[in-house]
Amino acid sequence: MFIKVGMLLLFFAVMIGVGIYSRKTATDINGFVLGGRSVGPWLTAFAYGTSYFSAVIFVGYAGQFGWKFGLASTWIGLGNAVIGSLIAWVILGRRTRVLTHKLDSSTMPDYFEKRFHSKGLKIVASTIIFIFLIPYTASLYNGLSRLFNMAFDIDYTVCVIVMAVLTGIYVIVGGYMATAINDFIQGIIMLVGIVAVIGAVLASHGGFMESVIELAGYSDAQEAAYHTGAYEVVANGDVPGIFASFFGPDPLNLLFVVILTSLGTWGLPQMVQKFYAIKSERAVKTGTIVSTAFAIVVAGGCYFLGGFARLTADAVERKDDGSVIFDSVIPKMIENLPELLIAVVVILVLSASMSTLSSLVLTSSSTMTLDFIKGTVVKKMSEKKQILLIRVFIVIFVVISAIIAIVQYKSSVTFIAQLMGVSWGALAGAFLAPFLYSLYSKKVTVASCWVSFIFGSVFMILNLFNTLGILTLPIFDGILASPINSGAFTMIAGLIIVPVVNLFTKKPDQKSVDELFMAFEEKVVVKRRNSLETSEDE
Repeated sequence: MFIKVGMLLLFFAVMIGVGIYSRKTATDINGFVLGGRSVGPWLTAFAYGTSYFSAVIFVGYAGQFGWKFGLASTWIGLGNAVIGSLIAWVILGRRTRVLTHKLDSSTMPDYFEKRFHSKGLKIVASTIIFIFLIPYTASLYNGLSRLFNMAFDIDYTVCVIVMAVLTGIYVIVGGYMATAINDFIQGIIMLVGIVAVIGAVLASHGGFMESVIELAGYSDAQEAAYHTGAYEVVANGDVPGIFASFFGPDPLNLLFVVILTSLGTWGLPQMVQKFYAIKSERAVKTGTIVSTAFAIVVAGGCYFLGGFARLTADAVERKDDGSVIFDSVIPKMIENLPELLIAVVVILVLSASMSTLSSLVLTSSSTMTLDFIKGTVVKKMSEKKQILLIRVFIVIFVVISAIIAIVQYKSSVTFIAQLMGVSWGALAGAFLAPFLYSLYSKKVTVASCWVSFIFGSVFMILNLFNTLGILTLPIFDGILASPINSGAFTMIAGLIIVPVVNLFTKKPDQKSVDELFMAFEEKVVVKRRNSLETSEDE
């Protein structure tokens, strides 16, 4: 216990120390929100990766989808690495940095206003972000509750308050740079931790091959034997060896999860904003490689570990009807590991959650201040007052999310994946298509943005109401009943809706769009190590 508490205190001290160290970069809006657009490649890559993966992934998604899909859940992590990291950096990174710099934009709503000359888009986008980031933030705390109870026997409420306070302090003091540096430190912890945990868990079952053989012998028929009464039947769950197979028992639903968790990052404001702060061309190239490698290890590792979830079928917690409480799966897998390794896991998940939380609160508070309050509620606001207001909103956002997390826990609603699915579906469903198309096409219209905003957010709200039993809608009776499947659907639908609406709505002012896209034609001078071109080659 002394070692575990000591490691935690050291971890907290480093986080606060980084916040104090970074305070000199948080003296103006550009520095506080974007780190002065001078964040190096490694910090940017780790900031992207750690904002991507949180306790939702390690405890919620790895447990739930590892149980449902077996080893095939590893495809989710690989999709996160290839689609959510590699391709995202290649397609979005450079062009996002160029256009946002040209427009002098520091947030996604601000980008939409300046790109389409519509203040209404900015106000609505900032409202959507604030509303739907709150449930996502609340879900971050959930993954910690069972781990802290297991390792320290600490009440969940205390855990939530400590995490919220510490994260709030270093973000308020140091802004984006403190978040980026802490993300790097937290990312290293995540890399080391996940590798150590996988090795220890597999070793406890006799090694990799023995674990796979044991998993291959598992079926839903055996699951039914553990508990009489109702239990969750997985498609093809009785096929011999299905949970150790290439695509698992339910490839279609697996595909929906891959789409939501991989393609979704392209439209999440807290993820896209990392590209705003890129320092140089070298940062794009290095960031692409580093963030992809990080995702392979962390996301791939989490889902690979979760793939062996059914090996602990006799230990997981269950509801009265016999169905599995998915949030208990990963904690039960590691509860018999050495105490030192459990401490590493706790700090791993704490790192993942705090890094994502810091990114979310900074994104939401800066959006509310710069895009909603400034120029709308308060017509003129000095830079000093803007920074002060951002800090106030950081406190408000952290408090609201912590209260929701505590209330949710006390009411025994602990299904992490549902909260994340609704949030990601609404945000990415609203923003992904118009943002992506606007980086490459001059033909994207204001009307198509409005349609995408409304469709993505309203569709996910209706799905939530249907899930809660407030409304009963036929469209959600089948495969779209799941918030995860509905979220993936809104993203794909948006990619179709925007170009179709563009065909029938008023075209943007060609002159202003041409002028904006000239930013890609500007000539720059680079060092010889980055280019072999000479003036004679032109």
